[in-house]
Amino acid sequence: MNKLITLIESISGVWLLISSVILLSINTGTTEAAAASIVKTNTLIKHLVVIFQENVSFDHYFATYPNATNPSGEPKFTSSPATPSVNGLSSNLLVNNPNANYSVNPFRLDRSQAMTCDMDHEYPAEQQAYHGGLLDKFVEFASSTDSGCTDAAHKKQVMGYFDGNTVTALWNYAQHFAMSDNSFGTTFGPSTPGALNLVSGQTHGATPANIADNVANRTVIADPDPRFDDCSSGTKIVMSGRNIGTVLNSKNISWGWFQGGFKPTSKTVDGKAMCGSVHKNINGAVEKDYVPHHEPFMYYNMTANPHHLPPTTVGMIGNADQANHQYDLSDFWNAAKNGNLPAVSFLKAPKYQNGHAGYSDPIDEQHFLVSTINRIQQLPEWNNTAIIISYDDSDGWYDHVMPPIISQSNDPKYDKLLGSDLCGHVSPGIYQDRCGYGPRLPLLVISPYSKTNFVDHSITDQTSIIRFIEDNWGLGRLGNQSFDKKAGKIDNMLDFNDGVHAEKLSLDPNTGMQMLNSNG
Repeated sequence: MNKLITLIESISGVWLLISSVILLSINTGTTEAAAASIVKTNTLIKHLVVIFQENVSFDHYFATYPNATNPSGEPKFTSSPATPSVNGLSSNLLVNNPNANYSVNPFRLDRSQAMTCDMDHEYPAEQQAYHGGLLDKFVEFASSTDSGCTDAAHKKQVMGYFDGNTVTALWNYAQHFAMSDNSFGTTFGPSTPGALNLVSGQTHGATPANIADNVANRTVIADPDPRFDDCSSGTKIVMSGRNIGTVLNSKNISWGWFQGGFKPTSKTVDGKAMCGSVHKNINGAVEKDYVPHHEPFMYYNMTANPHHLPPTTVGMIGNADQANHQYDLSDFWNAAKNGNLPAVSFLKAPKYQNGHAGYSDPIDEQHFLVSTINRIQQLPEWNNTAIIISYDDSDGWYDHVMPPIISQSNDPKYDKLLGSDLCGHVSPGIYQDRCGYGPRLPLLVISPYSKTNFVDHSITDQTSIIRFIEDNWGLGRLGNQSFDKKAGKIDNMLDFNDGVHAEKLSLDPNTGMQMLNSNG
């Protein structure tokens, strides 16, 4: 009899939970959101926010961490005495660098020099700069090719780096949370390969199969635009295969890509979106907010929102409707305000704030990073949230670490790492033109569960982020030679043991310095 009563009570308890979810769904109109709120995770992280920035090598931002020059009049950075060392530029590399053959050693860029030229970061050029591990040809092959940037002085700029007086916020985040000094781009090359690797671990699968200097052997090596995007122009491609979004969909887990400028400013007579929103960078140059080739999910038919349609309701953000998980950045904050923060969110800054040399800069970037992170830390979901700051490529900026080559390629036209046509030799059936890992990039994890003032030395890459998503939500691997299978884990930067957790850190967007009474 007692067992029967216990069984009835258990059934009643389950029915009460189901009834609560149904009632919540009726009240909010978001059955999917309610279901997502009780999705099981394998860690205490229930919400992951990936801030995916542009074109920075590790040395470009952290070469001398944690030692800043601290000139008068600039934000001052002082490190904790307990700060661990990073694999930065040694005193010898600063004064006796192999690139000194081209009359330049690495040098500090002052805060007043925040706006720089854009370096050459194409798939072949970066391989040539690394010169089979000698890392001595950055000036020759990775310096800027932009108009007005090809004189001798500008060509040396590729060896420049910022310190904690300019990228002050990132150095402070590294002090209070966790960072890696051994994380790499999954392959060599520019933005689109990095973005595709972030969401699929895969740059192979493009149609058309070959486009000069853009697609080789069905592998993306440059920056063609997505065909499934009204705002695309020029060379366009389509990607096949699965990405992390399609897998999240299959498990009914809420997610979204949120990009500045995605919301149309107008429509053509036939209903196509026009992406016309703009902002000025610190130099006063007017830049369009939206960049189509920075939006990886738009390359895939299953995750594209070609006409940039808005979500049907705020309550449906992160779930299946006409927006198809592709949103404007403002939709992220609307969802957060409404209490339905997606389980997985990718945030992409508007163009002038994404850190990309040539049209953005570390100061505009800092405004975006700090404003975003300050707001996320104030959300009720903060206690089960992790923020990852990652980058799509190095822009060609000098970095002194030779990446481990875990993916070989020997395309005679585009592979240059070990000579005229080599990045090793592929085995039969292995996809070509994916030479990697590529350059070393910054990677930070900001969370109550971050280890504090911690530097991770284990090898990771861009696909380590999707591996964390796969592992945390029990999704399995993507397959089809995706690099997620090989990716190292970011878990070493997190600590889920009971005890003291990382405190909140509120910074000033202008200076990157800690604001008074910021911890809590």
